[in-house]
Amino acid sequence: MVHLPRIRSASRLAVHGLLFAASLGLLSTSAAAGKKYSHFVTGDASAPVQVSAPAAPSFVLMGGGPDVDEAFRWMITRAGIRPGTGGRFVIIRATGTEAYDPYIFYSDANGNTTGSAIDGWVGGAALGLSSVETLVVPSIDAANDPGVSAVLSKANAVFVAGGDQSDYIKFWKGTALDRTLQQLMARNVPVGGTSAGLAVLGQFDFAALRGTVTSEQTLSNPYNRYVTLDPAPLALTGGFIAPAALAGTITDSHLDSRDRMGRLIGFMSRLVQPSSGSGGNFGCPGGVLPAAQARGIGIGVETAVLVEGSGTAAPYSYTARRVTNVSTTTESAAYFLRTLQSPTTCASGQPLTVLSVEIRKLADDTVFDLSNWTGLPAYHVDAISGALTSSPY
Repeated sequence: MVHLPRIRSASRLAVHGLLFAASLGLLSTSAAAGKKYSHFVTGDASAPVQVSAPAAPSFVLMGGGPDVDEAFRWMITRAGIRPGTGGRFVIIRATGTEAYDPYIFYSDANGNTTGSAIDGWVGGAALGLSSVETLVVPSIDAANDPGVSAVLSKANAVFVAGGDQSDYIKFWKGTALDRTLQQLMARNVPVGGTSAGLAVLGQFDFAALRGTVTSEQTLSNPYNRYVTLDPAPLALTGGFIAPAALAGTITDSHLDSRDRMGRLIGFMSRLVQPSSGSGGNFGCPGGVLPAAQARGIGIGVETAVLVEGSGTAAPYSYTARRVTNVSTTTESAAYFLRTLQSPTTCASGQPLTVLSVEIRKLADDTVFDLSNWTGLPAYHVDAISGALTSSPY
């Protein structure tokens, strides 16, 4: 499902913001005839930027639905951007429009660039941004275009929009765009993503190369043809974005609203390597991780998890906290999952059995220790012959 920022759900605000930008000549595009990609700019992309490389990494994991304003502000701040420094915030996507640009740049629908932002707007210009730019990169050729890397390499923060994660895997992985992203992460440039953009942030990804899959389909057969994972075949290297902060992790969005807990457990189980013992054979064919190292992060709509690195050099320590919007009407929870035992039944065409999957739910201001996987109470879920049962929370 294509994800749209909050201003798109309020069409009058969106149009107002876009028209204001256009009237000032701040909204431009290089989507000229024959161009392989589109480049939209709100603000001044030629303004000088004086921002030092951040000391530690930062990542935003957003669960889809309405965007979380505070998450974008946090990215801007973590990038080292302050009033007067300038800074370039770049959105990348394979399809869609420049709707994020005015939403992030302005403080309200009147196009204000000073003062605190109202609900539904980020206020990036007031925080110090000189531009917000969108790159629409719809093919391998576009992802290898030097123009894309030239824009992306100057980003002080990068956000992967929603859409279809199979496009990102098919069009971007292994390209110049991919290499530029890796260079940015090596400089600790904040990176985030929502919905499909979230799906490609783990070490392992649900690639959706044959479309989506339900919890019921995944639990009844974890090798269902729609359960396409990346890298394929599974390996400890060769993923797409794969930041160290999310080692051993696969992510999923819209978790509660689309009943995706079961499929996330199925994805995680697929990561667990085969093993044998006195009780028989365990794990999943093709898996590459010990059971205790297979992790999942599932995030509800209108929810952002802010992953903050600390330390002076790698390996960094990471914590995670949840933010949402003041106007949210959803629970806006995030879930941290871990397999404690290897699956006992995990084979093509057979329903999954995996016991004691640990789940920690974050629905308040608790800070979760992502490195040590501690800081929240745990409950446990069993998948038995493809059906989920859980102990009381």
